[in-house]
This record gives sequence, C-alpha cells and structure tokens, in this order.
Amino acid sequence: MGRGRFAPSPSGDLHVGNLRTAVLAWLFARSTARGFAIRVDDLDRVRPGAAERQLADLAALGLDWDEPVLWQSTRDGAYRAAIDRLAAAGRTFECFCTRREVLEAPSAPHRPPGAYPGTCRDLTAAERDARRRDRPAAVRLRSDVDTWTVHDALHGEVTGAVDDLVLRRGDGVPAYNLTVVVDDAHQGVDQVVRGDDLLSSAPRQAHLATLLGLAVPAYAHVPLALNADGARLAKRDGAVTLAELTERGVDVLALIGASLGYRGAGPREWLDEFAVDRLPRQPWSVVPPP
Repeated sequence: MGRGRFAPSPSGDLHVGNLRTAVLAWLFARSTARGFAIRVDDLDRVRPGAAERQLADLAALGLDWDEPVLWQSTRDGAYRAAIDRLAAAGRTFECFCTRREVLEAPSAPHRPPGAYPGTCRDLTAAERDARRRDRPAAVRLRSDVDTWTVHDALHGEVTGAVDDLVLRRGDGVPAYNLTVVVDDAHQGVDQVVRGDDLLSSAPRQAHLATLLGLAVPAYAHVPLALNADGARLAKRDGAVTLAELTERGVDVLALIGASLGYRGAGPREWLDEFAVDRLPRQPWSVVPPP
C-alpha cells in the first residue's frame, strides 16, 4: 500500500483550518492502511522557524508520519530532470509573458479566463533570442489537450481545464504543479487529500503525471475553513493557530472533532468512526474567540 501526505508551505503558522485538513489527510491514509508522509514546500515564502512550529503542531494533535520529512529545497535536481524529460519529448517551450500579460490577454473561446493564451508557443528562434535580452524565460508545458478528467472521493468525476502550465518560473524556481507531481511519485504517495480550493489543479497535475509516466494518485478535496464573513480563514482573522487558541482555553482537537461529527479524544479514536460518505461536504465556518 502507498502513502497519503500533508505538504504545508512554511510561510507562517498553520491555522485551525490547515490543521483540520492535516487531520483529514491522516485519517484517510491510516483508515486505508497507508503510510503518511510530510513534505515541506520551502521553495518560496519561507518564514524562519515556521516549518519547525508546523511540525510541532501536527505532533501535538497526535499525528505521526513516516520519516524523514522531505524538504523541497533539496529536490532541485529531480525537478530539472523532469523538465529535461519533457523538453526532450518536445513538450516544453520558453515563455516571456508576465502574469499580468497573461491575465489581460484575450481568452480563446474554449479556454477559461486567465488561462495561458499561447503567446510564446510558436516563437521563432530569433524571436526567443530577442526576448531573452529583456527578461528571463519561464518554461511551460506544451499541452496537447484542453481538459482532463480525474476521480475525487468527495466530488466524483471532475473534468478541468488544462493549459500550457508553468513548469519553471522566470526566476528559476520550479512551479508548484510540477513539484507536487514529481514529489508525490518520489514519496510513494498514491492518495492526495487537500483543500478543495486546489480541486481545479488536479486535472492538470494528473495530466502532467501521465506525460511523465507517473501514477496518478487518488484524490479527495475536502471543504475549506471559512471565517465569519464567508471568506477563507486566514491569520488576520484573529486567534486561529493552535498556540493562540490553546492560550484562550480552546480545546483545538475537540473543535476539529466537532466539525467532523466526532466526539473521541483525538485522531486515533476517530479512526474507528471514519467513513468518507459521512464527511461534511460544506465549508466549515470558524468563529475564533475574542
């Protein structure tokens, strides 16, 4: 059997919504006799000490994971190798567009707003040389499909748009859609449980995995935590981290358990009750204490 995983970005402390998703990822994995891996997405926006606090918070909730923790900053060679494989197959091209230029470009009728319009897809060698003098090139996938379909444990069959997604940014940093595919395969992850804000990413990631000859994991995109205004929960919403809530006398495990309909003391007790068809399908509205 493979593994599930949780892959936080160390840009700050985890809020209670992140912790709930981590608990669900652990429950999905352990209820199916899978291992459980932690991966730290430390390629961008790293706040000193945040990763260590995140790992401590996960352990404090009673979650355990397979060692060692994987740090994406150690994996550049693997990302380069994946891009080289795609390039050798004629599946990449250089792109010189800024994000603003992509967003402001007219969208083709069969592509959603904001999808890459193909501006740099067919530049000549001379045009590429000229543009390199003005700005560094990103590397994009040369996709040959417009959509891809995945199965999700909570959402069923999901067909989403696939465009010429970025594989490596202009600053040389590997892009999320590439790193997640390469690292899930490296860690033996065959079950991906994460927030449903990433559901639209699953089809393009599954397509990319297929192009790289990698197995496509099983997906489960769980509802997000929202604040009192119905927006995605964030640190600015007040006391939302484990440390802040505990300091105010909130039993965070009980709070998370109640949101899932569980009364046991923690994740290990909830395993006996865990069933995918009983999970809430609506977002979790969180009202932090004053």
